[in-house]
Amino acid sequence: MFPLEQAVESFIGYLTFEKRSSAHTIRAYQDDLVQFFDFIALQFGEVSLAAITPSFIRSWLASMKDGGMTSRSINRKISTLKSFFKYQIRSGVMEQSPMAAVTSPKSGKRLPVYVEQQDIAMLFSQLVFPDDWEGWTDRLIMAVFYHTGIRLSELINLKERQVDKGNRCIKVLGKGNKERIIPIGAWLMGEIAVYCQKKRGEGGMEAASGELRAKGKIDQEYLFVGVKGLKLYPKYAYRVVRKYLGQVTTIEQKSPHVLRHSFATHLVNSGADLNSVKELLGHASLAATQVYTHNTIEKLKEVYLRAHPKA
Repeated sequence: MFPLEQAVESFIGYLTFEKRSSAHTIRAYQDDLVQFFDFIALQFGEVSLAAITPSFIRSWLASMKDGGMTSRSINRKISTLKSFFKYQIRSGVMEQSPMAAVTSPKSGKRLPVYVEQQDIAMLFSQLVFPDDWEGWTDRLIMAVFYHTGIRLSELINLKERQVDKGNRCIKVLGKGNKERIIPIGAWLMGEIAVYCQKKRGEGGMEAASGELRAKGKIDQEYLFVGVKGLKLYPKYAYRVVRKYLGQVTTIEQKSPHVLRHSFATHLVNSGADLNSVKELLGHASLAATQVYTHNTIEKLKEVYLRAHPKA
């Protein structure tokens, strides 16, 4: 194995076993590093880590910019390299990082896309979900996403034991295996309880699918299961959100993260404390949550322009 490959493998091991980063994060870091070192090899030949200079890195960044990559994506790759070289210094492989002389391009802040409250109300009050296992699952998926603001991976991996009926809350294992507690309302708790009863065929409630009723095939550990009784996969939940949001809103983006944005935006617009929203979302810093205040300001501007006689 070449020294550069060893350095990358060691860093990935650090992310996996020490930082306990998510599989998605690890894959993104690995892809960035492979792209970077492939570029270095193509442009400059075989070089050691110590021989990599800021000009090498700027050349790579310039090539991506010329290829049409956004500043946001380039900044993410810069973040990958900063973490990688910081780890090499910590491990004693390098004495200084070439990233110290590399500046990040400025990127305009994008306001989170969200679904209007009246459209969410229509989703649960007027939309008809099929009266079968798939329909029950789809409806609960939409409800949990909007009522809790959890991420796609958090919903897929949500287990029944993480639902605390007594305290009416759910315990979510988020990024970096950080646990947070999200309170939920009586309505959603009731929906979850009925779903679990149907899953087990309790109280006279039978699941619609013969496969689901088959003994020994139902995964009782995870909250959400498909018609075969097995844990859902991410693409299923993504398709569900896209399908049903498409029936109540015309916004271009229709994803689980849009429902997360909607959850946060509606809380902030209704006067929720920003620190509380930060905890509910599982953000590491308040800066990540503050973006939702911009939507509130935009709402205030709309009200002012419509209502003030001198606007």
